[in-house]
Amino acid sequence: MAATERAVELAVAAARAASDLKAQEIIALDVSEQLVLTDVFLIASGTNERQVGAIVDAVEESLFKLGAKPVRREGKAQGRWVLIDFGDVVVHVQHAEDRVYYALERLWKDCPLIELPADARGGDGSEADA
Repeated sequence: MAATERAVELAVAAARAASDLKAQEIIALDVSEQLVLTDVFLIASGTNERQVGAIVDAVEESLFKLGAKPVRREGKAQGRWVLIDFGDVVVHVQHAEDRVYYALERLWKDCPLIELPADARGGDGSEADA
């Protein structure tokens, strides 16, 4: 069973919000086959604690407009790895160093990627990423 349309809609909205704040390496993984608790993991990186916090705020605001409220949020005070659980979607915003260390993409490599629109993929802000 693949991720629901609602989960994909929320993941894309969260990815766009993160991308607007220059988040890097944004990916969405369909974890619905592996987990019963959620359908999508969205992973994004920030270059410092302040940016991680700003990305988290933007994601929450964006999804609130779509009627989604976080069930749980962890790690915001530290600003290194923030997990926001929206039920259908779990958003991980990590400091770039922590993302390399924990390598969630490797842990969940058996899960299919969800194709994100070009404006929701993040990057380093260069023209090549646009």
